[in-house]
Amino acid sequence: MAKHLCPTSSSRLTIDLGAIRDNYRLIAARIAPAMCSAVVKADAYGLGAARVAPMLRDAGCGIFFVAQLGEAIALREALGAGSEILILNGVDPGGERLCADRGLIPVLNSLSQVERWRTLARERGAALPAALQVDSGMSRLGLDARSVATLADDAAFPREVSLRLLMTHLACADAPGNSANEAQLARFALARARFPGVPASIANSGGSFLPEEFHCDVARPGIALYGVAPSALAEGLRPVATLAARVIQIREIEAGTGVGYGLDYIASERRRLATVGIGYADGWPRHLSNVGAVWHQGTRLPITGRVSMDSLTVDISALPDEALAEGDFVELLGPSQTLDDVAGEAGTIAYEILTQLGRRHERRYVDGAQICA
Repeated sequence: MAKHLCPTSSSRLTIDLGAIRDNYRLIAARIAPAMCSAVVKADAYGLGAARVAPMLRDAGCGIFFVAQLGEAIALREALGAGSEILILNGVDPGGERLCADRGLIPVLNSLSQVERWRTLARERGAALPAALQVDSGMSRLGLDARSVATLADDAAFPREVSLRLLMTHLACADAPGNSANEAQLARFALARARFPGVPASIANSGGSFLPEEFHCDVARPGIALYGVAPSALAEGLRPVATLAARVIQIREIEAGTGVGYGLDYIASERRRLATVGIGYADGWPRHLSNVGAVWHQGTRLPITGRVSMDSLTVDISALPDEALAEGDFVELLGPSQTLDDVAGEAGTIAYEILTQLGRRHERRYVDGAQICA
């Protein structure tokens, strides 16, 4: 990778907006005639919602999901009017007025959330829009069957809440053969029957690649938009993010020399090492100490010693002496090493790797080969 002038960061995160757009279109075509929304919570899984969401809007997406009110307010500023923004966690007590004033839609998960939203509607003398989440078996968020029945039988509820969506969340969508998926679908069907005519949503990323009956009216892909296959059924997704970091220093060490905090790595023979300017403060997992690697020109360079806050050290003995110099980039995410590869070595999932990438990286947005302004 070539150097560039006046670097202000030791690492570079490149985000391909065109790949996200292509992934969105692939999923949208697969689930049609259901609508395809976009989950852009956690700053679009760490990739920048203010850049990702407007591009998806221009690609035809009209519904966006975030997790918290603050995210929704920021997204409204980025998108302007015209898009529906739903808050998956609902609104914490006291946030209802701000939510309504900004034209945002809470996903109501409990009777207490429902009651606070209805109270505001009564004060304002008009029904307020909301989505309703039911718990179909994940035991995380949503109303149980008794609470669903209570609302369905309440004649005042539709006068106070304009129900835009009925939704639930699959616990095992990443395992297409798991019987829990069919069980949740069946329980959700019972809830749908209590609210006829209300659009329904059960499919997350994994659910978007399950059979048609899971697509309902609206699908809510998240991680799949960002290039990570949620299950073995998900084919054709394009990788979105690449990550590279600069070599700060190159040295040679003798056999018996320790490396890094705790001297956990001891060289068994003479080795050439490179210290790279990225660490756990940048979201690179400390669990990759003495386990993971970086890559350069197709050669794997194992991490030696512990990943530090701002740097890590790799063994470059396999490279010719002239192949790598101070200031050059090495690959952490890219053609040689995927998010799933890194997650597997770190003992976690690609979601965690992607969302924890820090803010110190130089961020470059591209659309294929073209650099975006």
